[in-house]
Amino acid sequence: MTVDWLAALIMGLAGSGHCLAMCGGLAAAMGMNQSPLRLLWYNLGRITSYGIAGALVSGALFSVTSLYPNALIYLRAIAGIMMILLALYLVRWNAALLWLEKIGAVLWRRLQPLTRKLPKTNKHGGHIFLAGMLWGWLPCGLVYSALAWAALSANPISGATFMMIFGLGTFPAMFLTGIFSHKLAYIIASKGFRWIAGLLLLGYGIATLFIALQQLQRIA
Repeated sequence: MTVDWLAALIMGLAGSGHCLAMCGGLAAAMGMNQSPLRLLWYNLGRITSYGIAGALVSGALFSVTSLYPNALIYLRAIAGIMMILLALYLVRWNAALLWLEKIGAVLWRRLQPLTRKLPKTNKHGGHIFLAGMLWGWLPCGLVYSALAWAALSANPISGATFMMIFGLGTFPAMFLTGIFSHKLAYIIASKGFRWIAGLLLLGYGIATLFIALQQLQRIA
């Protein structure tokens, strides 16, 4: 099934405000807001983790869809629902995806201790990249919604590409805010931006769910 690369970019851009709230402070705490190169390494590490996660989830579904081709239709319906929940999540109805973040916290509890082992001072590019990779696994409803879409490909390469495009969508806000000022963060985190992004994703999710339901009717 063709993966919607535009959906990846829209999700990343629309969720930029959430990324700033979740990860922006982490980058600043590491002192990377004073160094564009360090901030670049951090974001590349984060996007790399997204790509790995995309490859894992889509690869896991490869064998399933080989045996049950119609499984992709059900997955499309799930992806549409996740997009709708994400829209609600962006307008601060946190309960929409809070349950999913709690599940992801199980993995994060195993990875978080590794962040404490990273050098606290004089970090070089490799340390910053690794830190970004670790923080890329932070429990996040936005990322999990994107993973549901990445899984639609049922192909590790396509799934990884989807998630990396999603990561690139979040990149401008994370990178430029760290370099210049908090004005961009203020705009992206504003109520108006969140509602515009939420409504855009809500429409996208409803359209996707509608298509999936039509496909389910054909095979019924």
